[in-house]
Amino acid sequence: MIKLKSISKPQFLFRQISRQLWVRTSLIAALAVVSAGIGTYLGGFVPDFLTQRLSTEAVAKILGILASSMLAVTTFSLSIMVAAQRWASNQSSPRAQQVIEEDSVSQNVLATFLGAFIFALVSLILVETGVYTQQSIAVALAFTLVVIFLVTLALLLWIDQLPSYGSISETARKIEKNAKDTMARAMELPSLGAIPYQAAADVPQTGHDVRASSTGNVRHVDVGMLNSCAEENDCEIWIMALPGQFVTEGQPLARAARKMDGETIREAFVIGTERSFDQDPRFGIQTLSEIAQRALSPGINDPMTAIQMVERLLRVLLPLGSRPTQPADPQFQRIHAPEIAIDTFLRDAYAAISRDAGDKVEVHEAILSALTRLTQTQDGAMKTAARAAATQALTVAERDLRLETDKARVREIPNQVTVEPAT
Repeated sequence: MIKLKSISKPQFLFRQISRQLWVRTSLIAALAVVSAGIGTYLGGFVPDFLTQRLSTEAVAKILGILASSMLAVTTFSLSIMVAAQRWASNQSSPRAQQVIEEDSVSQNVLATFLGAFIFALVSLILVETGVYTQQSIAVALAFTLVVIFLVTLALLLWIDQLPSYGSISETARKIEKNAKDTMARAMELPSLGAIPYQAAADVPQTGHDVRASSTGNVRHVDVGMLNSCAEENDCEIWIMALPGQFVTEGQPLARAARKMDGETIREAFVIGTERSFDQDPRFGIQTLSEIAQRALSPGINDPMTAIQMVERLLRVLLPLGSRPTQPADPQFQRIHAPEIAIDTFLRDAYAAISRDAGDKVEVHEAILSALTRLTQTQDGAMKTAARAAATQALTVAERDLRLETDKARVREIPNQVTVEPAT
């Protein structure tokens, strides 16, 4: 298994910044300034015959065409992105908008279009004002050809993505991938790589509490920073707010064994208005469940989408059933963090879908089939939690289903699912 490292606060912030559209746009637009800066130096290496064949007017005309066309394409692409975000938010989940906004393909495409427009506009100004000499105009043309190549490649990627962009299935696929990646990290680094504890009663009653200075969702916890702080002060720290938890101003974030600089500990917690997938394995599961709940609403009434979400959730949860019986030693020996119980994941995944399934027997069958499959994994905690969740789901199904034949169908589910032993 690949050893994963805990994400530090600088790494988390860098990820957040790199996902912003303006960063990628600025990199492409900066080519105009780069070409102007090195044009004078590279102009002497341009062959004379090429210099004589090129004219400033020809390069300016090419740049003008690129600028005007990229402005239209950028405006059109922005309208598509906005429409896709609204569609995904209305049809799947408002939380899905975050996945679409951070989609690397759409961001790269839009950044290329917008960056090409800014590049062409800046280069055109530099050409018309005489910054480029006759020898260096070839350098400007070379950079322009590179940008045109990038635009062509972006157009092909954009055309390939448009048919499924913003659809429920594609949005759910991206959320499932995020959920799987976060779950893999949570399995490799349980309790954020710290020493796990089960309940609030395990936290010492005496100690120094470090409280939140703002209200919002915990987006990230730099456990490495906390561990270094604990080592410097020769004590232990108990994390009391995991990523994804909503905290209010003054609520305890962590408890140190003795008094120390609270600001240093507080700096390890990133609090914002929105949750993040990076350290929050419950967020992806809850978002997929929310898509299923919305599909079951009377206004949409799409049980097949709900069944697909049940299956996606099963793919996310199955790896939990094959966890090693002897977990690896905690990476951070001076930090304690609460452990997310298996039944919490199962409740996030299926409880609300079961509640909203109503008299749709096919959805109840899918839920019970998924939970029964989870009872046949090798992990003891997963077996116990899945049996309890299946019992609860069966109780809800028998309460909501009207026909005795439908009730008989769901009662037979635990006896129908079998798993072949691995060879």
